[in-house]
Amino acid sequence: MNRSIATLVLALGALVSAGSVAAEETVCRGTLGPRAFDNIFVPDNASCTLNRSRLNGNIVVGRGASLQANGVRVNGSIQAEGALQVGVGPGSTVGGSIQVKQGGGASITGARINGDIQFDENVLPLAATDNIVGGSIQVVKNSGGATLERNRINGNLQCKENDPAPVGGGNIAASKEDQCAAL
Repeated sequence: MNRSIATLVLALGALVSAGSVAAEETVCRGTLGPRAFDNIFVPDNASCTLNRSRLNGNIVVGRGASLQANGVRVNGSIQAEGALQVGVGPGSTVGGSIQVKQGGGASITGARINGDIQFDENVLPLAATDNIVGGSIQVVKNSGGATLERNRINGNLQCKENDPAPVGGGNIAASKEDQCAAL
């Protein structure tokens, strides 16, 4: 009997220890409200809306999926490769970077991003407006058009090989390069 109890106590201790080490991933389909999460994953072709959610980790958006993040606080990054649409709304804070690559479009408005905003090889309209960016904004090889307005960028505003070229103005950056030199 004592051996069974000891085995049970050891097994429970191992489960508790393992649970405290691994971060949980919440799958988002639909809408999630003002709760705390470790990580969010939006599955392929799903749609997710986050309203005032708090994340200790990252948001990963799957292929063909859509994310609308309103007033969120993300300690990590937002990563989307092949996503249909990514929106980050006013009052949002991202501790890392926002990366939208080889997908549809994106709109990042009124957010504070400690890292970079990267738009790379997307085919639908892109917008970065009224953001405070600790790193750089990089807009490369997009074909749906990009609007970049009134961003305060600690690093560089870099635009290369976009067709059409990005439009906008009122951006403040350490340097403005290539297609973004006049923005």
